[in-house]
Amino acid sequence: MVPDIGRGSRTHGLLVYLYGPGRREEHTDPHLVGSWDGFAPDPGRDTSPDPDPKVTLARLTAALDLRVKQAGDRAPAKHVWHCSVRTAPGDRHLSDEEWNTVAQRIVQATGIAPDGDLDGCRWIAVRHAEDHIHIVATLVRGDLRRPRMNYDFNRAQAECRRIEKEMGLRRLNAGDGTAAKNPTSAEKFKAERTGRTETPRETLRDAVRQALAGTPTEEEFFTRLHETGMRVKVRTAPSGDLLGYNVALPGDRNRHGEPIWYPGSKLAPDLSLPKIRLRLADGPSEQTTPSSSEGRPEWSAPARARRSATGIAEHAAVLLDSEDDQEAAAQLVGAGELLDALAQTCPAATRAELAAAARAFERATRSHIRAEHAETRALRSAARGIIQAGGALGRGEDGGTTAMLLSTLVLLTLAAAHWHSARNHAQQAHAARQAAHHLRTAYRQAATAPLRTLNDQGSALPEAERRTHQTTIRTALSESGLQADRSTVNTDALAATLAQVEKAGHDPKALLQQALDMRELDTAENVNDVLVWRLRRLAHLPSRPTEPFRGRWAGTTARPGTSAVTTRTTVEPLHRPPRR
Repeated sequence: MVPDIGRGSRTHGLLVYLYGPGRREEHTDPHLVGSWDGFAPDPGRDTSPDPDPKVTLARLTAALDLRVKQAGDRAPAKHVWHCSVRTAPGDRHLSDEEWNTVAQRIVQATGIAPDGDLDGCRWIAVRHAEDHIHIVATLVRGDLRRPRMNYDFNRAQAECRRIEKEMGLRRLNAGDGTAAKNPTSAEKFKAERTGRTETPRETLRDAVRQALAGTPTEEEFFTRLHETGMRVKVRTAPSGDLLGYNVALPGDRNRHGEPIWYPGSKLAPDLSLPKIRLRLADGPSEQTTPSSSEGRPEWSAPARARRSATGIAEHAAVLLDSEDDQEAAAQLVGAGELLDALAQTCPAATRAELAAAARAFERATRSHIRAEHAETRALRSAARGIIQAGGALGRGEDGGTTAMLLSTLVLLTLAAAHWHSARNHAQQAHAARQAAHHLRTAYRQAATAPLRTLNDQGSALPEAERRTHQTTIRTALSESGLQADRSTVNTDALAATLAQVEKAGHDPKALLQQALDMRELDTAENVNDVLVWRLRRLAHLPSRPTEPFRGRWAGTTARPGTSAVTTRTTVEPLHRPPRR
């Protein structure tokens, strides 16, 4: 059950809408299900001998506004309190009597009309659909004072959670006051009317988040923000110091033809200028552009940036298992920036799913646990490296390293969901799981081609060598308490990777065990896929070889008949701390 609260100044105009056909002819049988005294005139069910809905509507408006007119100048400018209450999809349809009970409980909980208070505000509840009602109240009491309504939205939310439990409705996730403000009904209708797929508030929130991803300084943040094409207005003190900023979507204007400005704090709690300054205080680490040591020199900058980010994201997932909540909360903030950076630079095939993942995970980056922003430096550096490297192609090494990073980000977002669930952050845990779902879809799109190539290479291995590597895989997984996936495609891809690991001068058994020890794999949808990408990153192998592997990679030394020994890379294992 979802309450949505707004305030206005036109009682009659709101009632005309509620009793009218609706913007899309969706209103059916509008009528009262409850009122302050149970005897309010009902334009939808007028039983007088010669009913005139317009006359009855005027009578209802006058009755609701009576105390407002009596209060005169003491009445608030926005004296109309409007709350729509909607059941969740799949819930049973409530009767008029049940909706009356819901309305009474909400006006009591919010302070509109406390139980037993004869001077409570006047209110009505209108039903014009099966799944929701609209509560309308005027904010002047019988004693001509204003009602005490602090935190009315939070109180309405809490009461809805109790109603859900008592009426056997779907129990929605409780909020903690850290969510971004949802678009209002007026903003949604305006977006629909103007042909936009989302409201300006949502578009601007995404633009500000993406401008912030990996930004080292306040100046660069504002430069990036201007480059998005959004209108930007800054607020300064008499001393010239910057106090805040507002953004507006070009072409989005009010009835007076003026731009509709949104301050950062109204887009999301952590997008106010003071909160942004806290995040930028420690900045990303100095090395932001991955060097060729992150892979073979001929690999593109986007490919190297994604390889570097993969290792940092792996480590962030490990840190979410640590005892330090502030450090873990910082990893979530950094992971959000990494997703925002990737959504801006990803290939077209995965862009929609990555944008959806970044938007969903935004909710998982905030809770009442204060992030230690110094701990975000590595992830913010990875985000900056991806931005600096520019857009990646959807093919070759760029496409393969995108799949490599996405495979790790799925595990990172699932680790975030586990972390939030353990702390009863229901909305954040749900948001992290949503992000993981979108990332899995994007991963499947990105990984199809490189895994097909690896599968072809695995099936082309000599049978004896292929069986040897498959035995290594089964033994290692069994000793780790895991079961090998039965898919021949994925087994062949992992066998091909182990063969290439061996030719590159590594011990395949040791490196496979190191990949298994990096973090738990219980949440992985496909263990073999995860191990393929971990091994290829650890051994600096191409993520998508274009031809069968025929020799050693640069940087290894070996003589015919001897084991190759790598002189380029020593990989330290990441041991995960014990779970609590």
